[in-house]
Amino acid sequence: MKLYFNPRSRAVIAKWMLDECGAQYELVPIDLQKREHKTPEFLAINPAGKLPALVDGETRVFENAAICLYLGDKFPEANLAPRIGAPERGRYLSLVVYSTSQLEPSMGDVRLNVPTQPQRGWTELPATLNAIERELGQGPWLFGDWFTAADIMIGSIFIYMRLLNVRSDRPAIEAYVDRLMARPRCMKL
Repeated sequence: MKLYFNPRSRAVIAKWMLDECGAQYELVPIDLQKREHKTPEFLAINPAGKLPALVDGETRVFENAAICLYLGDKFPEANLAPRIGAPERGRYLSLVVYSTSQLEPSMGDVRLNVPTQPQRGWTELPATLNAIERELGQGPWLFGDWFTAADIMIGSIFIYMRLLNVRSDRPAIEAYVDRLMARPRCMKL
């Protein structure tokens, strides 16, 4: 397995997932300054020309949510994803997708200091934080004592925001981020 990687990209999220899976993989460095992610060879792996991208034999996967879903199923022994058919599966899939469809863009609006436009398809940050707090419940993870790829996807966004000195002002969420960052395999930026 090969992860196309630059430490100053979102590929650190896919690396975190690979590490939590205990997977054997090779990091393929991509120099963004040299635009190696726009070469025909790389575009054959990820037509969007972005990181991350994962190649596993004949399989190519791009976008962190897709990579996390793929690896969660590929490494069932890591226990980072509910099995297909498990009652928790729908909620798990929903949270992984929610991370990129609602949480990330609403945080982006706040970071850029622009109003959230409902026609763009996501809600304002307070509503997304309310949803995450409800889903977190009593924690420590989104599925209680069970750490999953949903925690990697949701948590990575909060970790990025913390590194940009943006906090949620929600004690339960901030404690959750502290727990995530204390994990030995947590993404490093």
